[in-house]
Amino acid sequence: MTDLVTGPDGLPRCAWGASTPDYAAYHDEEWGRPLRGDDALYERLTLEAFQSGLSWLTILRKRPAFRLAFDGFRIESVAGYGEAEAARLLADVGIVRNRAKIEAAIANARAALELPDGLSALLWSFAPPPRPARPASFDDVPALTPESTAMAKALKKRGFRFVGPTTAYALMQATGMVDDHLAGCHAGGDRAGV
Repeated sequence: MTDLVTGPDGLPRCAWGASTPDYAAYHDEEWGRPLRGDDALYERLTLEAFQSGLSWLTILRKRPAFRLAFDGFRIESVAGYGEAEAARLLADVGIVRNRAKIEAAIANARAALELPDGLSALLWSFAPPPRPARPASFDDVPALTPESTAMAKALKKRGFRFVGPTTAYALMQATGMVDDHLAGCHAGGDRAGV
């Protein structure tokens, strides 16, 4: 498989984005596009944490169930969860039922409420300047960067869990803080003006 492929629609895209219809829609419409807003970024941070050790496709396909289970990822709602809600989530077959990740999601919502300028401002403060050119191949795409390492440390310092440098970099890719669509890919986010 090459790093860039032409899909049935004739559009060139990153190879992973052409591997399934679910990935194609996510690749073309969401991944790498700038995303702002505390609740929206909390959702992505939570889903990236749940993805740890699993396929992103698993999480993507379970995302509607996650949204339902976590009250649309409204930070204020999740921050108020107690033992009853944690037990409900552990019994929900529609999501990934991992106690540590569920507890982290709740703790992270509480930590997000404590941020004076909000989660979006904190996360975006670690976005590096745009690169002069997109990566030529997947070999040019890092798993973590100094910025993602700094983001993970800042989040951990503020009480967030399941937010290592690799998870932080995946979040940066998914939310357009970096554009890791390959050179020649039709999709991608333009960070101009964000």
